[in-house]
Amino acid sequence: MTRPRRPDHAITVETKVAFHQCDPLNVAWHGRYLEWFELGRTELFASRELEVHQIRALGHRMYVVDLKVRYMAPLMYSDPVTITAWFGAVEPLIRVNYDIYNSRTDRWSARGTTVLAVTDADGELLPTTPDAFLERLPVPRPAASPDGRDRDERDRAHEPDRADG
Repeated sequence: MTRPRRPDHAITVETKVAFHQCDPLNVAWHGRYLEWFELGRTELFASRELEVHQIRALGHRMYVVDLKVRYMAPLMYSDPVTITAWFGAVEPLIRVNYDIYNSRTDRWSARGTTVLAVTDADGELLPTTPDAFLERLPVPRPAASPDGRDRDERDRAHEPDRADG
């Protein structure tokens, strides 16, 4: 199976399904995928010099405010787990995309997204990602359509003409 190209800032983490992560049928419990997402997200933020202690030193905190998972094929005891994480958006909220791949079966096991909000040190929600974060985060490019135009170009193409005055 050909794996899709991910942005240059994407990180990949390798692990294995442990016995304690499985149900009685040796299938990885569905909640473990969220732990694997967190493993990928932690490494992704660390690669941008935004580990927890650095985020706190900047006077901020982050919280997951939305989570989506699509399960595609089960992982079994001792299967290799390849977690890839990358930024899908960095403002006004931070969106991290994930995929989980099983190289033994050559199948995708799951794909998902988490959305994170940033607060100040007192927990007050910020309306957008602070500059101190944006300086460290990549600027994701809009997704291109099959016709090669990015999302903004497609949106402009569908806007009605506006006469001045």
